[in-house]
Amino acid sequence: MIFILGFIAYYASDLFYFKSIQHFTKELFHSKAIAHVLAYSITLIPIIITLKVLFPQKKIFDLLSLHQSAIKGFTLAFIGTSPMLIGYIIHFRTASTINVESLFINTLSSAFFEEIIFRSFLIGALYRFTRLGFLSSLLLGSLLFAQVHLYQSQNTIELVEIFAITFLGSIFFTWIYFEQGFNIWAAIFLHFFMNLYWEVFNVSENVSGNLYGNLYKFLSIILIIGVVVYLKKKKKNPFQVTWKNLFIKSREVQS
Repeated sequence: MIFILGFIAYYASDLFYFKSIQHFTKELFHSKAIAHVLAYSITLIPIIITLKVLFPQKKIFDLLSLHQSAIKGFTLAFIGTSPMLIGYIIHFRTASTINVESLFINTLSSAFFEEIIFRSFLIGALYRFTRLGFLSSLLLGSLLFAQVHLYQSQNTIELVEIFAITFLGSIFFTWIYFEQGFNIWAAIFLHFFMNLYWEVFNVSENVSGNLYGNLYKFLSIILIIGVVVYLKKKKKNPFQVTWKNLFIKSREVQS
């Protein structure tokens, strides 16, 4: 109940106050990038309070999985998204004009905060600290993650495509996060690089993409999955997600 109320408080603050905070801080600091970070940071307060109420003995960085290795997350993400980078260099031109602040907002800032909110808190906390399994813990978070990306188009077919792609993307990011020992940096940097290449090259106006845009993204996903599976088998580490814990786990995860 505390978890649900905490998320409702966050959702309400984001829905009703995010744009107001962003506008105020933009006028104050004359920077869209700073305003974006501050608006997210302030609306994130209900989530932080909720976690501290539920787990007073644990550090926030641990609860949000930020204590894990950022270098490992960066390395996996950079190698894994190399097909996107190489393919986009071959098939697409770079954007004629790039606004640095907009690029920061659409890549690093959005990737960081979205992964913290959806993967670390809404999905990760449910999976790590309750008996909910992989699919049952990610369903609500993934639906909301897909919903917040529907602003990208007004076309019905494109909206369906955007919703489906971002919903499946959420499942993929969650799997990576879990199988990397709950290293949220792996999901953050994957999100960052995928957004970065999409922004730097003239791939598509929205996430629905096109043939080559989606082809190289798909190849990157296959490579990332292959690397994760290979490393886990090589180190003989058990998989976090199995057929036995798709819906209910026998016990809470210790992480």
